[in-house]
Amino acid sequence: MTAQASFRFGFDIGGTFTDFVLCNMQTGELHTYKTLTTPDDPARAVMEGWSALLGEVHAEGNQVELAIHGTTLITNALIERKGARVALITTAGFGDTLDTQREMRYDIYDLHSPPVRPLVARDLRCEVEERMNTFGEVVTPISDAALDAVAAFIERTEPQAVAICFLHAYRNGAHEQQVAAFLATRFPQLARSLSSEVAPEIREYERMSTTVANAYVQPLASRYLLRLETQLQRLGYPRPLYLMLSSGGITVAATAARFPIRLVESGPAAGALAAIFYGQVTGHSNLVAFDMGGTTAKLCVISQGRAQMTHTFEIARMHRFKRGSGLPVRIPAIELIEIGAGGGSIARLDDLGLLKVGPQSAGADPGPACYGRGGTQPTVTDANLLLGYLNPGYFLGGRMLLDQAAAAAAMAPLAGQLERTVVEAAFGIYRVVNESMISATRVHVAERGVDPRAVLLLAFGGAGPAHADALARALKMRGYMIPTNAGVASALGFLTAPVAFDLARTFAGPVTAASLEALDGLLAELAAEGQATLVQAGVAETAMEFVPSVDLRHVGQGHEVTVRLPAGRLVELGLDGVRAAFFAQYEAIYGYAHPHLELEVMTLRVTASGGAPTLRLAEVGTDATSAARAQKGLRPVFVAAWGRFAEVPVYDRAGLQGGAELAGPCVIEEPDSTAIIGPDVTVRVDAYRNLIATFDERESM
Repeated sequence: MTAQASFRFGFDIGGTFTDFVLCNMQTGELHTYKTLTTPDDPARAVMEGWSALLGEVHAEGNQVELAIHGTTLITNALIERKGARVALITTAGFGDTLDTQREMRYDIYDLHSPPVRPLVARDLRCEVEERMNTFGEVVTPISDAALDAVAAFIERTEPQAVAICFLHAYRNGAHEQQVAAFLATRFPQLARSLSSEVAPEIREYERMSTTVANAYVQPLASRYLLRLETQLQRLGYPRPLYLMLSSGGITVAATAARFPIRLVESGPAAGALAAIFYGQVTGHSNLVAFDMGGTTAKLCVISQGRAQMTHTFEIARMHRFKRGSGLPVRIPAIELIEIGAGGGSIARLDDLGLLKVGPQSAGADPGPACYGRGGTQPTVTDANLLLGYLNPGYFLGGRMLLDQAAAAAAMAPLAGQLERTVVEAAFGIYRVVNESMISATRVHVAERGVDPRAVLLLAFGGAGPAHADALARALKMRGYMIPTNAGVASALGFLTAPVAFDLARTFAGPVTAASLEALDGLLAELAAEGQATLVQAGVAETAMEFVPSVDLRHVGQGHEVTVRLPAGRLVELGLDGVRAAFFAQYEAIYGYAHPHLELEVMTLRVTASGGAPTLRLAEVGTDATSAARAQKGLRPVFVAAWGRFAEVPVYDRAGLQGGAELAGPCVIEEPDSTAIIGPDVTVRVDAYRNLIATFDERESM
């Protein structure tokens, strides 16, 4: 490899595996690596993958022009309650906001449902005599005595981080900044999170919850990112480390350390970006992205080449499908759903004797029983191995051997409870986990007005290609696509992301011709803040782009619709233009609009972006006869549609060239994933070695 070659490096730390992609930016050639996550020190797995891939291409660390990272560290810390000791400083009279929440049970039919436990105990909340009104005007200033009381509280409670959330700080954060400056002088080592910076939006509970969650993981994120950057520098990487945000943009580690809550969905967001990229490459703009890894499965609807966004969601839910049972966070994020169904999901019988799979996972340590690392409970991966879907000698390209006897031993007690054979129990696990994902997909796409018969399923992740056929078949989809390097596709998604950051500010007022100028002024302020963030990330001014949007609603409604605005000032768009944009969006969502009603604006938003990078994949060539040479032999595989084992051909994906066609049932193997193709399916290989499968009886759809 010549010294002139430059690379981009993406790595995704998941609950079970850490995935790596190294892209040669001159040739478009991809190099991939996958290894078990090291939960005790995630950076250890990163160092392994970094060294392995750069060694493979004979390159040095200084030839990597950009390293981008996504992690589950933040999510896991919140779920497992392993964050910092946090103190909350809030307005007098509002210390119980985290307990009262929305003053309703998340399950009105369960009188014994446990309440959501806040991240900050009551004795770690300090109330301050201060007050802003709804217009951001000072009613009660903060006195020196109040600041001294705050200092005494910090000295007594000894927190590791502090969250500052005052009433109406979304309109004026001066009091929060005053307290933060005071604390920086008295307690310089104390991490500080201000609601006026973390989530400057209306709705007191959500804003406070988000700020507290940010403070809760801030020390952990700062230590981790500093350690990782230092280790990469020792390996010769001289540039800033970038982090994937939940919104699909990337930012520098320094910004991520200030706002780590923005990283909570970084891995799944990268998967959505990968789906968008592969959709562009193959000419499919309407997809359902299906990412199934070792711990969870994620689903995201891609419509017209774009993923939908959300600005409020919940993390660490006590009950996965019960809204209100988790901690709300108000940050921009790609809208998707997660299901506790991954390769490591554990199977068991519930109290009624019914077979259940997940959400508990064997993770990376000990992992599924077949990993031979001490796991004893049956998992989805164990079931797939026993059904012949996985090659025990070719897992991770042969770097990790799977123990079929250990999988059978783990499955035997469950089979005994079910009064079935080991294979029947394994097939039961396969069907149950599929049904869980099928049901979730059906609801998710229906809620977004998408007909599954009109879209393709794009399946990736280490386990996704093994389950894609069953999902697409049950949902009567046109077919499914398995992209090249499917097992590490999320890591590839990092390389397609722009440097970007989302900013927001609540306005809360009527939409009138007179208010447009004030709204333009606030949008300009947000753009200036975004510009400063992009400059810090090294983005050239000529590459900067600022996309405004606004949360609008009918006067008196309880919730808003986010409307993306065209470039230019609102004054130039005019009141009629703003109203027309809202009613068009409202009608697209709900099927009707009320153009006679007045509107009010709640929140202004600006996405500051450095422009998406150009990523060009290398073509593999064309050879329609390559399938015959790529066949590795036959293997007994349990064909779900037939309900029995059958000898089916097994293909080495690396040997397939563009133009090749394969007929199901068959198995297509690559080092990081295995595709299980069912009967009555035709698979076409394109010029980039993507697999595009269509059901024979649905060719005309």
